Amino acid sequence: MLLEAALNGTRTLTEHPAIPVAPKDQAREARSAVDEGAGAIHVHVHDTSGRESLACRDVARTLDAIRAECPGIPVGISIGAWIVPELWRRLALVNSWKVLPDFVAVNLHEAGAADIIRRLLERGIGVEAGIWNAPAAHTLIDSGLAEHCLRVLIEPAEGSGNARANFTQIEAALRGISCPYLLHGLGATAWEFVEIAANRNYHTRMGFEDTLLLPNGTRANSNGDLIAAARRIVTR
Repeated sequence: MLLEAALNGTRTLTEHPAIPVAPKDQAREARSAVDEGAGAIHVHVHDTSGRESLACRDVARTLDAIRAECPGIPVGISIGAWIVPELWRRLALVNSWKVLPDFVAVNLHEAGAADIIRRLLERGIGVEAGIWNAPAAHTLIDSGLAEHCLRVLIEPAEGSGNARANFTQIEAALRGISCPYLLHGLGATAWEFVEIAANRNYHTRMGFEDTLLLPNGTRANSNGDLIAAARRIVTR
């Protein structure tokens, strides 16, 4: 069972002083997570001003820093449409990358997701197909790309409405897809979905992107703290 660390997401230092924005801090938090059992890293790349970025130099700085601290650990990034809204620019940026991530998380509910997936696959980059709701699951299936993805990233708490009901609908829509599943929650549902993933033998993830709090409600000091708590859940 893969336990992936989601280091930062869209969070900022105003939410927690340990949110890693600069590459050196991302590397530090990645190391703390790997030391506690994380088998892969998911990170949102930032430029030198702290804004999310997909620029070639920023992607390279982030990947190089994390890989230097965590050799052999797969590192993936986000390519959410909010980072670069224009599809053509995102595609061009993927083409510009000199240092390649091991995988990229692509949100299937965003316009042009299938085009992004195809471009990533052409470059030999793995894809986490992010599914926020049942329509996104159908988009993935209709694209014919599901079997080419590294895994399906089930993210029911990212959609609107009841996360448990959304999860049930997503599972039903994905039935028959043989690609590995990674299930995670967000905020109040973060730990609940780690439990569900463990019970279903799905991969899961944990980190500051998903919650700042440990299962007992106290604030985590690092991504490593969160990964250690998740590891205890999935191994018991």
